[in-house]
Amino acid sequence: MDHGFDGALQLPPGFRFHPTDEELVMYYLCRKCGGLPIAAPVIAEVDLYKFEPWRLPEKAAGGGADAKEWYFFSPRDRKYPNGSRPNRAAGTGYWKATGADKPVGSPRPVAIKKALVFYAGKPPKGVKTNWIMHEYRLADVDRSAAARKKSNNALRVRCVVAMRKRRGKGAQVAAARSS
Repeated sequence: MDHGFDGALQLPPGFRFHPTDEELVMYYLCRKCGGLPIAAPVIAEVDLYKFEPWRLPEKAAGGGADAKEWYFFSPRDRKYPNGSRPNRAAGTGYWKATGADKPVGSPRPVAIKKALVFYAGKPPKGVKTNWIMHEYRLADVDRSAAARKKSNNALRVRCVVAMRKRRGKGAQVAAARSS
């Protein structure tokens, strides 16, 4: 793949990266967690929870700000050192889980897909924005403190995230701050 002078991935005209849930998990997430190479660097590695969502499109490997979806590998931070509860605070807001978790893969689920919505401000009085992300994490991974002590990749289990900005309903906080 061709990289521009700033290190950004330069994709050919008409290229669209739109994998299915199964492709995203089986080819990209499983390979990344297994330390295997990925043929093309189309997913950037970014700690999502250090940034507001409107700052992330510029950090994406492909598509940039004009794309409708962005994909990232991100470590999962923990709220408490010995717990498995994720820390979803991000910049000036937080990501809140919504809806039921969905299994990915059949007949046996390989991963779990979770939908999250970004709220500006502090809980519980945050203002809902029009940013949504889908977090994919491997299903059969032991996230206990004992398992983390034994593992070389002990502190963080990687996940892959598909992020997009919804049109229509939702507060316009993200749009106002990105201007």
